[in-house]
Amino acid sequence: MYEVKPTGPFEDDPNVTNKKFPGNVTQSYRTRHPLRIVGEVHGWTGHDEQTLQNMLEGLRVLREQGRNVIDD
Repeated sequence: MYEVKPTGPFEDDPNVTNKKFPGNVTQSYRTRHPLRIVGEVHGWTGHDEQTLQNMLEGLRVLREQGRNVIDD
């Protein structure tokens, strides 16, 4: 996991902020420009394997239902 700085314009990530956490409390962003790595984050614990599999299964079900819920 890395701490990054944008090199160009960026925006709130609508897949997280508008759908799950209004106001961008998760500080989730996206950009089409390169990001500069400024440091490494230590002590971060990612999701366990079962949680990741549940997330992927949820996306698979949504795709099967024809629901396009990811904003590109």
